[in-house]
Amino acid sequence: MSAPAATLQTRDVTKRFGGLVAVDRVSIGVPERAIASIIGPNGAGKTTLFDLLTGLHRPSSGSVAYRGREITRARPDQILASGMARTFQNIRLFPTLTALENVLIGRHARLKATLGGSILRPPWVVKEERTARARSRELLEYVGIARRHVDRSVTSLSYGDKRRVEIARALASDPRLLLLDEPTAGMNPSESHTLTTLMRTLRDELELTIVLIEHDMKVVMGVSDQVTVLDHGVKIAEGTPEHVRTDPKVIEAYLGFDHHRPEPVESR
Repeated sequence: MSAPAATLQTRDVTKRFGGLVAVDRVSIGVPERAIASIIGPNGAGKTTLFDLLTGLHRPSSGSVAYRGREITRARPDQILASGMARTFQNIRLFPTLTALENVLIGRHARLKATLGGSILRPPWVVKEERTARARSRELLEYVGIARRHVDRSVTSLSYGDKRRVEIARALASDPRLLLLDEPTAGMNPSESHTLTTLMRTLRDELELTIVLIEHDMKVVMGVSDQVTVLDHGVKIAEGTPEHVRTDPKVIEAYLGFDHHRPEPVESR
């Protein structure tokens, strides 16, 4: 049986910043409706890879394809319109806006109204705005935001709720591929468990493909179909969680030594 087609495919993607090679010939294929994690020590190139996938940086060499179409040189807005959305390691909500207004900004990518239509406000524009507002409320409820918080400023929300609002904003653009950059960072174990359950729900109910960068190994091993490990910009391992957790290269990258190698006997 042939392997399922890759929703996201990178081939020998490399990114250089002057003399620094942040991502070095990384090739990854993410199957449709999979949850794939990218892990590695700090400075391994994980977020830089996300930036290459979403057009914030352009590769120095190599290619990126989404659903069979090359997007290597596409702009971020073009990539978003194609059906790929992301969150960020550092939460990037608009602090002066409510949770609902933040999600509406994400919905803007799917609205048809022009500047003139927004000023003149014909009936179809009013209807579109009403539909967008209703959809944004649905998404906030879907990710677990209580109704009483929907119209509050995001500054009044807990850290976990801010993360959920950011995910709802990404979902508002109707993506088929969702990139989550350290979604459980700063969360307590209960919040992490809730978000892990949400990721499975997004995959199973909305039929999304999800790629996440994550440091919490309990989350990674519990939710991932595929795990890719980077170290100093190089892919050193890839496979199922069970395969990756016992890979000597992965153990060495995280711990700084090979746990299979006998420790030296001290001379007396």
